[in-house]
Amino acid sequence: MKTKFFLLFSALASTAPLGAAPLTETAAVHTRPDAAAPVVSYLKAGTEPTASVAAPSPAGWMAVELPGPFEGYVQNKDLAKSLDVKPGASLYLAPKTEAGVLTVIAPGDKTTLTGLHGKWTQVSLEKKLTGYILVPVALGGANPPLAPAANVHAAAPLAPAPVAPIAYGTTTTGHAAPVVGLGDANAASLPRQFAGKFVSTRRALTPRRPYDWALNDDAGQRYAYLDVSKLLLTEQIEKYAEHAVVVYGAAKNTPGGKDIVIEVESLQLR
Repeated sequence: MKTKFFLLFSALASTAPLGAAPLTETAAVHTRPDAAAPVVSYLKAGTEPTASVAAPSPAGWMAVELPGPFEGYVQNKDLAKSLDVKPGASLYLAPKTEAGVLTVIAPGDKTTLTGLHGKWTQVSLEKKLTGYILVPVALGGANPPLAPAANVHAAAPLAPAPVAPIAYGTTTTGHAAPVVGLGDANAASLPRQFAGKFVSTRRALTPRRPYDWALNDDAGQRYAYLDVSKLLLTEQIEKYAEHAVVVYGAAKNTPGGKDIVIEVESLQLR
């Protein structure tokens, strides 16, 4: 009995310092204890990682607790009619199946829709997750060589690119947005980011507009209609009404040239 107690105490004592020892260099946090697994994030040198009690730490690795929230992507087919993510759905690091799975949605997980990307929906997950870093980093020793860079799948860049601080339609509060220039046909056909307030154009007892949605500037004036037909899962659109958003798509003139319409490829909260 004493021997068993001694072995248990020794095991706990050997792992306890891992949660308190500051990292001597920046460490990649992997989804699995595998150097070729997708990278969720990075912990900077000097950080004291919190050891996870939700998962064991395999030899050579340390399971660490990641507080969240996390941004990820689910396929539209994994959304229920209530627009909740179905339990068992995979949450991907980017809107493509080869990007790597961040986690699997469990019953009771709190998710919030934050963007639309064609066949994918961007969601925010409020949950603690477990990641893995190489133990020698936490111990302050030399970091063993990682797998070749080609085999380390960090979170893939989004397509379109992450929202930039400045986008077309951004202006000072209370002022109208600058007119989007469409003089160059080639430049106008290129997808760009546009910021503004997402509003419905439908009004009772008034003729229907050519498009049901539009972007307003900070002065409350419409500066572009939105063609959302490429977003596929358009029943989610209502959730974005009256919110500041960034849309990504190509702008063109409407027939007659009086207005501008943006062919939306993705939509997300600003």
